[in-house]
Amino acid sequence: MSTATEPTATTIQAVEAAHVLQTYKRQPVVFVRGEGVWLVADDGKRYLDLLSGIGVNVLGHAHPAMVEAVRDQVGTLVHTSNLFFHPFQGPLAEKLTKASGLERAFFCNSGAEAVEGCLKFARRFWYTAGKPRKQFIAFERGFSGRTMGALSTTWDAHYRDPFGPLVPEVRFVSNEDPDDLLSAVSDDTAAIIAEPIQGEGGVRPLPPQIVAAINKACGATGALYIADEVQSGLGRTGHMFHFEAIGLCPDLISVGKALGGGFPIGAVLVSSRVAASISAGDHGTTYGGNPLGCRTALAVLETLEGGLLDHVRRVGPVFASGLEALKARHPMVVEVRGAGLMQGLVLDRDAAPVVPAALERGLIVNRTAERVVRMLPPYVITEAEIAEALARLDAALTAVEGA
Repeated sequence: MSTATEPTATTIQAVEAAHVLQTYKRQPVVFVRGEGVWLVADDGKRYLDLLSGIGVNVLGHAHPAMVEAVRDQVGTLVHTSNLFFHPFQGPLAEKLTKASGLERAFFCNSGAEAVEGCLKFARRFWYTAGKPRKQFIAFERGFSGRTMGALSTTWDAHYRDPFGPLVPEVRFVSNEDPDDLLSAVSDDTAAIIAEPIQGEGGVRPLPPQIVAAINKACGATGALYIADEVQSGLGRTGHMFHFEAIGLCPDLISVGKALGGGFPIGAVLVSSRVAASISAGDHGTTYGGNPLGCRTALAVLETLEGGLLDHVRRVGPVFASGLEALKARHPMVVEVRGAGLMQGLVLDRDAAPVVPAALERGLIVNRTAERVVRMLPPYVITEAEIAEALARLDAALTAVEGA
């Protein structure tokens, strides 16, 4: 980048500091370009991206299929509103419903909005049935999003407390003790919401006993199950949806992140019995399901169907075994957990120092749940790139251990 015609990193950061609401603690790097699993900073330094925009850039950066779809659609038709038809919303809904086994889709702009839709549709289902149910059951360490409804089913007090009162009638239960769940669910429970793998909560797969308890509770009381697949869904774990891998049967699914490959689009997937309770005007969005978003999402799903999902199934175990090898070499690493290309290294200490240590070595990871190094690489990552990423992570862990 030429500093004669483009702002410097210092200028960019100074302008943001003066004018952008300071809700993010950014790393001091300015990225200007992406190529596959690599990001390129303004100074030309290349970084291996094991975060993919927090699980978003599943095709990597500047993937030809996505570039072609966006470029063509921007020059054709970007937005019409949901007052009219366009050629892409129906085909996208068809792909998602076939992949999930649920019959209907509602399109929005983000994962948090998808969770909002799930919560609303669950309440609407019971209202239509003539016996309104108010309660939602959510899990400790669960994260649903930052909007008021999604925040209400997010466990961490750090996110919740400054914004109360939130949506009432939400009860949190243990994500390890099935009896806690079974005793909490009642005939007033509208729905249980759970991520098949908790993301922000520290890359925690739902234990089998909790899966069994969800199925038992829903069967006994009729409570709906909402699968929050915003982070784990659409190929991230080697399955189109992770609920199918662990034996859950959702009535509603929230989808986001991977769906647009970097373009903001989300979806609520709805079973036929829930869909039957929803009428015109019950929910809506100005931008959701616009031609550009749907065309882009179709490009992502078609690439997954064209062999990329099989690639994730091949390289996921390679990535996991490489992380296990790091665990064997570093006493500070106490556990590797996750599935496919959704992995976490659990440390015996705060994981925060690993993030800048990795960044210094040209590797992007992040820290969540205090002690977990979270990694969500693009699906296009190769075995050679995994080896390079693990070598850089090895060096970062060594530096932190020696500090």
